[in-house]
Amino acid sequence: MTALMVDLLATLAVVGGLITFSVLAARRIERAVPPQGCFLDLDGERIHVLDKGAGRAIVLIHGLSGQMGNFTHSLVDRLAGDFRVVAFDRPGSGYSTRSPMGPAGVRAQAATLAKAIRAMKLERPVIVGHSLGGAVALAIALDDPDCAGALALIAPVTRPVTSPPTVFRGLVIRSPLIRLLVAWTLATPVSLIARRVALKLVFAPDTPPADFATAGGGLLGVRPTNVYAASSDMVAANDDLEALTRRYASIRVPVGILYGRGDRILDPGAQGQAMKGKIPGLDFELVDGGHMLPVTAPDTVAMFIRRIAKARAGTQSSFS
Repeated sequence: MTALMVDLLATLAVVGGLITFSVLAARRIERAVPPQGCFLDLDGERIHVLDKGAGRAIVLIHGLSGQMGNFTHSLVDRLAGDFRVVAFDRPGSGYSTRSPMGPAGVRAQAATLAKAIRAMKLERPVIVGHSLGGAVALAIALDDPDCAGALALIAPVTRPVTSPPTVFRGLVIRSPLIRLLVAWTLATPVSLIARRVALKLVFAPDTPPADFATAGGGLLGVRPTNVYAASSDMVAANDDLEALTRRYASIRVPVGILYGRGDRILDPGAQGQAMKGKIPGLDFELVDGGHMLPVTAPDTVAMFIRRIAKARAGTQSSFS
């Protein structure tokens, strides 16, 4: 046996071991953090959705590498007593599926969730978008205005991000093939090792809750399928944003933006405050805290959402 063949067999053994570890780890994670809701089949995509409470509808859309647990951890129960709260896993995230070669752009995801809103017969809901979910919410309001009665955006992405946050730079893998290889080999073990450090960076200057990995669904994001989807989201995020920014002035529903002044993932000034004057009647609020306000400041976020919902109710005759 030649040295080249020995090296090849050793490489295959290592790759096989990493894939096996990733598959087994994903299964253990899914046992620890099972689906919370039900599933909606839409044109080949299976969307995981939690539907809780009754009344006027509020739709929750999470951010990059997240899932509905970002909202169910602390926020959903604060709203479900007065509203019908619908939380989605974005396509490819959490327990929602997306074709590996399917479009990952903001507008494509918005189109899928607009279909879900129509399928569930939600009448012009208040759409709450956190982080990248904020960009998706804006795209729904622009491309499918019949699906949005108001927007409550929490630390949203509103314009192209020229320099990815440090904690997410490893997701910038432009080749789908390399992305697939990394997702099924190195990503899960490395993410598990670095998970606590990564959480501190995402939550800073706030402290991550001790139970966020399970009760907040954080572990789901390290599964190979979710890593691949998050990388695809990261690479495609800017593709639609420049064109969307040129249309913001046409939004005619109430819009609010809530940002933590200590946010270390996105710039509250460039992504939040700079939106003043670009969206008619924008309600902008800056509060203490970091990027993960739905988890770390749920009372503040709930009050913000209620305020936007009240504005939506006050303009209902105009938008119904």
